[in-house]
Parts: sequence; structure tokens; C-alpha cells
Amino acid sequence: MSVPDNHAPRNNTDATDLPTGFRYAGVTCGIKPSGKPDLSLIVSDQPVVTAGVYTRNQVIAAPVVLSQKRTPSASIRAVVTNSGNANACTGDQGMQDAAQMCEQVAELIGCSAKDVLVMSTGIIGKPLPMDCVQRGIGDAYSQLASDHDSFLDSAEAIRTTDKERKTVFHRLDFGDRSFQIAAMAKGAGMIAPNMATMLSVILTDAPLTPEVAQTSLQRATDSSFNRVSVDGHTSTNDTLLLLCSGSGAPLDGQELETFQQELTAAAIVLAKKLVADGEGASHVMAIQVHGAEDEASAELIARTVAASPLVKTAVTGGDPNWGRIVSAAGYAGAAIVSEKITLEICGTTIYSKGSPVHFDESALSKKMKSSAEVAIVLGVGDGPGSVEYWASDLTTDYVEFNSEYTT
Repeated sequence: MSVPDNHAPRNNTDATDLPTGFRYAGVTCGIKPSGKPDLSLIVSDQPVVTAGVYTRNQVIAAPVVLSQKRTPSASIRAVVTNSGNANACTGDQGMQDAAQMCEQVAELIGCSAKDVLVMSTGIIGKPLPMDCVQRGIGDAYSQLASDHDSFLDSAEAIRTTDKERKTVFHRLDFGDRSFQIAAMAKGAGMIAPNMATMLSVILTDAPLTPEVAQTSLQRATDSSFNRVSVDGHTSTNDTLLLLCSGSGAPLDGQELETFQQELTAAAIVLAKKLVADGEGASHVMAIQVHGAEDEASAELIARTVAASPLVKTAVTGGDPNWGRIVSAAGYAGAAIVSEKITLEICGTTIYSKGSPVHFDESALSKKMKSSAEVAIVLGVGDGPGSVEYWASDLTTDYVEFNSEYTT
């Protein structure tokens, strides 16, 4: 399912225009029974500034424990990722396996193991098949290249239940110098706020300090990956990395602010791709809340509406059920002014000043069913707080898929 994108990065460039200084590979090593690609390797030619944002789940996978200790940094050389096995809830053996993956990559590229990051995704609670992983790392190293196809191979190998690759390419021009952003992500199920449930690597040749990179990545995350939901389930493995290979004077002032805007825009594109690819999803709910006491209150209301199974199923069925949305706003826990509540769905006002209004239910239902992105605009008062939030609907396909996921 594709959706209209109102947050596409400006100055979209040809996808072959990748950031300088990186090489990529994606291979099949045998972790996935399907035989699909399952090991990805990204290597930088020189040490690069790297920032990371990770899951807030208290049950944390071994690769997250390891990578979280190593970022932010100014000396990272590689990111190795396996899919099909999350290496989560695997005890001491899981930590040893994550460390071994980093050590093998470090030996191949000639750096310290502490300068290699690792990500894993897939089924939890099962040890990694390290024979496969080690073979895959060797194969990936031998295939490293800096071309567009190799980037796509790398992005392909991090997928699990995703129906398609999720990538974005972007160019920034600052007069006498220009920079590129290229990013990949995976995620379709177990998607919830607090870092979403996904893996993503954003690469750029813009020069940043480690501190600025960390702040910029967190700001981008708060407006993108932390404002999406598929099923309300926050994973053990969520990881978002920003690798910056640029040299020269670090971005500052207006250049840095422009970079921040474009980094956030790129992150929103990826975040919306996660929702659009939600397991079994037929629609994206694009929720806008305004008039709340502050941004945090608006986000709480939007998150509550997005998480409601009754709202999700109404959208699936094309049911403009204002009662489910309005009542979800009421129990969210943030202050609202009930007599000032307004609600629009797909541009049609169905609730105004605290009361329902007449509208053509049949026409609106048809519009909802035919729209890949269902816009829900909810006013809750006269306050300054507003937010955008994206979530998938809930279908029988989602239930069927996840009831059989491990069996």
C-alpha cells in the first residue's frame, strides 16, 4: 500500500547519488528458512561520527545492549545486521554472539571491535545460528561496493515481514557545498511509539560533531518514528543509527537548522512507510490533533486514538464513527474542552462544537474505503498544542498473520 507523502524531503535527488565514504552489501546466509537475504553490512572507509536512538522496552536484545554503549561516537567503522533472528532473550550466549559478530567484522576491515555496531531483527528467544552468520559476514565483506545496487541489497537484507524495501534518498545544497542523505529502514509489525519497532540506518556525508548528531537524531525521532503505531507493541530490538562521514567545518547556524529540517523530513518518510506496510494494513490513519493544552497533551490524545482497536476497525470498514474517536480523546488522560471538540474525516466535518452534524455517511464511507490515507483532524480546545501522528488500521489479515508467526 502506498500513501500520499506530504513530508517528502525537498530537493529529492537521483537515488544513485549516495553519501561518500560508505560501502554496502546484502547476502543470504541461511538464517531465514525462506532463503531470502538475511545479512547486511555497511562499512565506512574512515571513522565516522555516529549517533543512536534505541528501544525504551526494559527487555533489551543483546545487540541493543552492545550498540547503545558505543554511541554517540566519532570512530565507528561498520554496522552489521542480521534478519530472521532477533538475538533477544538469549542470555549470555546472545551477548557473546553479538560481540563475535562485531569482532569478525572488525578483523576483516582492520579496526577495533568497539567501533562496529550490530543490529538484529526477527523471532525472539532463539540463539543465532552462528555458523550461518559467520559465513554471511565473510560473503558480505567480499561483496562490499559503493554503488546504488549494493545499497539496495543492504536494505533488502534487513527485511523480515516487510512487503517491500523502505529507503529514501535526499540531497542538500548549501551554495558552495552539498551533502547527501540515504536511509533504509525495516518494520511492519510490533510498531509502537517510544522509538517505534524497527531498524533504520541513516547515512550522510554532512559533517557533524557526535553531540550535535545525537541531538539532531533524537529531534528527528521525536517527530517521526516516535509518532507512528501499527499494533502498540514496542520491541526489544528498536535501533535507529545516524552515520556522518563528512569532513571539514561541522554544520552550524542556519546550515544546521536546514539539515535538521531535512533529516526530520526524511525520517517522517521512512516512518510513514512503516505504517503503510503494517502487517495486513489496508489504510494509514493520518491523525492531526490541535487545540490541546500543549504538544505533549496533543501527542497523548493522538496516540490514544491511534491505539484504539475500535477506531482502527472503523477505518478498516470505512465507518465514519465519530463516537469512537471522540470518546478515545476523552479517556486519553489529557485535558480537553468537550464543548469545543471538532472532528473531520477525509475533509468532511462530522462533529462540531461538541455535537454531531449532518453529513452524507454513504459518500464519506466510500471515500474512506478508497483512500489509502484516511485523514482524521481532531480539535480538542483552544490551546496551542498540536501534533501529527500516523497509524495503521486493523484487519483480519493482521490477526491471521500474527496468530501463526512462529508456527
